[in-house]
Parts: sequence; C-alpha cells; structure tokens
Amino acid sequence: MGRVTQRRKVHKFVLDGSPQALEFPVRHREDVLAVEEPLEIRLGQLSFSVTMRTPGHDFDLVAGFLVSEGVIWSPEQLVSLRFCAGEDEDGVQTFNVVEAQLRPDVVRPETGRNVYTSSSCGICGTDSIEAVRKSSHFSPASDPLVLPVRTLAALPGLLRESQAVFDATGGVHAAGLFRIADDGSAELLCLREDVGRHNAVDKVVGWALREGLLPLAGTVLQVSGRASFELVQKASLAGIPVLAAVSAPSSLAVELAEASGMTLAGFSRGESLNVYAGEGRVSVPVELPG
Repeated sequence: MGRVTQRRKVHKFVLDGSPQALEFPVRHREDVLAVEEPLEIRLGQLSFSVTMRTPGHDFDLVAGFLVSEGVIWSPEQLVSLRFCAGEDEDGVQTFNVVEAQLRPDVVRPETGRNVYTSSSCGICGTDSIEAVRKSSHFSPASDPLVLPVRTLAALPGLLRESQAVFDATGGVHAAGLFRIADDGSAELLCLREDVGRHNAVDKVVGWALREGLLPLAGTVLQVSGRASFELVQKASLAGIPVLAAVSAPSSLAVELAEASGMTLAGFSRGESLNVYAGEGRVSVPVELPG
C-alpha cells in the first residue's frame, strides 16, 4: 500500500489472566500501522492550512477541503492541483505540499486558517460555530430521495467489506458514498480511508467535485465513526441528503441536519439504527392484510 501503511517491530505481551503472574510471554513481531503525515494546502502562494492525513488521494482531499470551506463548489472553479517541492532530510520528495490554483473570479479567503489541523478535528481554529455555518449552493432539503430502511441499515456492512487499509491496520476511518437506485438498492460510488474522519469525507467530496458530480443528489454518505457537526456540514455543502454513522451523532450535528433538510442516522449497525432528523426519507415495508 505504499506510503499508506508502515511496518514496525513491536513487543506483544500475552497476559494469562492471573493477577499473581510475575512473568508474561513476550512475542516479537511486526505490526502494520496507518501512516500519518502533514499536508500543507496552498492557494497559489498562500499557505491556507496544514492537516494531518494518511497519504493517498491528496488531490481529492484538497478539492474536498475547499468545498468544505465554502471556497469552491464546481470543478470549473478549480484550475489545477500540483505537488510542490518538498523534501525530507534525505532529499526525498515528500509529496506533502499541494498547491491549488483557483479561477480568477473565485473569492479567496483573506487569510489562511493559520492553524495546524489535527487528524481528529476538521474545524479547529475557526472563530466560532457560526463561522462554519456556511451557506450552501445546494439544497439537500429539496432532494426527493426515499430509501428503504433495510438498505440504509445494510450500508455499514457494505462499507466494511471495502475497507482494505482498516483490514491491514485497524487504525483508519472510512467514508463511503452510495447512490440509491429507483429499486432501493445501493451502489458504492467511492470509498476513502484516512486517520482523520473529516479527511475521509473530504476525499470523497473532492473525488465527486473533480468528477463533476456535485451536487450529490440521491446519495447516502456512510461513515465508520460518529456523526459530528463538521461531517454534517461537509455533507450539506456537497448536496448529500443522507448521512449515516456507525456511532452516535452530537446534538449540534442533529440541529444542523434539521436546519439543512438532511436525514441523519446514527448507531447504524445492520440490525438497527436511530434516525435523528429527516425520518421522512426512510421508508418501512408495509405488511398487506391477509
């Protein structure tokens, strides 16, 4: 998997369960880790942000990040993406700086975010919650999508089947974009994995932008972790009508989903799920009498 994973020697201690034991068997083995490296995002010569991410699909990450920041919303606004010169102590290209060239009429932020964005937080450094309630150019509320509850409940399993990096490391989040067909079936369009859950979503949204697919009507974004405010915001800005998470949503995530006209599901585990907003998009089979 190239720079996505890395092998490290570890000392594995095997406990026998006895609290009186003074010695434990030790095994020396290799473990596979998910790589985490910084990525600097530049708008022309302006350093816009630095995020910690798993290398791979970096152009998708940058494109999706710009959508999530409300800077762009169509592929025509993004003129080019390129890796800039960046070397480690051995003189090897790191591919850890990406420069985005925007169309001249695109309104650029006055300054960069000037913060280090960790892999666990996508909105750190913004002045307030209101600063990230950006106006979307798309309207999830007007999306007519209705999907069977069984299809929605099955998405975590479909996502898990394609999580190759997680299988190797157990240390990355995943985001999968599914298109819902007229018959209620789901097709996986794009899956991305990353140490940061917000990065995984940005990579999916960036892929969709570069493919000219925004707004993402008739789709569901399934994520492997919890549903935070930032993930609802990213989905809303991409025109995604449904966000489903394996774990819990936050209270602000639910509020934003309601305000955006999105459907938000949590604790989606195959056998059950909770719908916190937009329950009208989820259909339940009707048993006919007799």
